Amino acid sequence: MSESESATPRLVFDDDCGFCTWCAEYAAERGEFELVGFRDLTPDQLARLPDEYEDCAHLLTQDAVYSCGEAIEEVGTRLETSSRHLAEAFRRLPGTEEAREPLYRRIADNRDLFGRIVRRDPPARENR
Repeated sequence: MSESESATPRLVFDDDCGFCTWCAEYAAERGEFELVGFRDLTPDQLARLPDEYEDCAHLLTQDAVYSCGEAIEEVGTRLETSSRHLAEAFRRLPGTEEAREPLYRRIADNRDLFGRIVRRDPPARENR
């Protein structure tokens, strides 16, 4: 099945980051996502991503590419738990688009700190 024919959204994440790995696995355990670490991207997947793709997470669907805060928001709305309602409510708040990316960036820039709270062994470090 080709990239465009796959119905399962692909969550692209930094697979050398313990916090990022925890977040990706959290989503996959609660929703239907195929996890793809940066080191496992195919040429077709890379072609769909922005040039600076390693700056943040992405969600690849059949019809769209969501990046950074927008990707996490979209993932949140696709979770199969009641927490998806929080993401849907966040989406409806006035000023969400202006707040989303700075909030994402604040967390992404401090993932070492958040990784002290929640983390999983990153796949990219398994064979080191």
